[in-house]
Parts: sequence; C-alpha cells; structure tokens
Amino acid sequence: MYVKQLAKLMDVTPDTVRHYTRVGLLNPIRSENNGYQQYTKADKQRLQFIISARQLGFSIKDVQHIIGESEQGNCPCPLTRKIIAKRLEETEALFQETLKLRTRMQSALKQWDASADGAVSSDVCSLIETFIDPIPKPVKIEVRDE
Repeated sequence: MYVKQLAKLMDVTPDTVRHYTRVGLLNPIRSENNGYQQYTKADKQRLQFIISARQLGFSIKDVQHIIGESEQGNCPCPLTRKIIAKRLEETEALFQETLKLRTRMQSALKQWDASADGAVSSDVCSLIETFIDPIPKPVKIEVRDE
C-alpha cells in the first residue's frame, strides 16, 4: 500500500507517515517500477505501535530507543518501564505547575472583580501590578558545611 492508503487506514495524515519514514521508524520498500514507497503489513503494525506509544506520552526519540532495543534482540520492556516512569514524573510536575497557574488565574479574577479599570500614569496595568499571589513562594534554606 502507498502513503495515502496507509495513512487513511491508520487514521493519520500522509505527512505523519512520511515523517515516521524520514526518521527511520518506518521502512517501506521502494518500487522499482515507479519509485513509490510501498508499505507492508509490518509497516502497518509498526505504525500502530508508534501511535500507541505516542498516545502514552513517549517521544519519537523514546520510540526509536525502544525499537532499537528490540531490534538488537533485547527485551525492550525494562527500558519502556524506565522511560514511562520518567515521563509520568515530568507530566506530574507539569500538572502541578498548571494547577498553580489555574489557582493564580482564579485568584486574579476574584481580585480584579473589585478593582476599577484604568492605570496610574506610572503603571502599565494596575490589575497585574497590584495582583497578590495566593501561592507562597518556597523558602530557600541555606545549608552550610561545617
């Protein structure tokens, strides 16, 4: 099957198929007759794997490492577990930062409901400049070696 056929079958864009081909995750056969790339059942299975991995948060580099481990004859499962644990940690940190931002935005709306529009001549926007952050800044503790 050709790029467009594989893309339609897997519900992705042809550019997605081409991208994964360019980065070496898919290896179509080049037709001697017309030079078109022809994708096999194995390419379809590989693309399904890539889509599943991407839905789980694995990067393209992660997928390349996992596939590389498998192609070297090694079980990629320990590597996969390690990578996803790292991705989960990163996602959790991002989620916590997003929750803090949400809290700040909600607080800003509440604070600003009671504030008038208009800035003092030295202000850019008095709403932002008078905002009181509801999230305390972490206290830095200095550790001294004795």
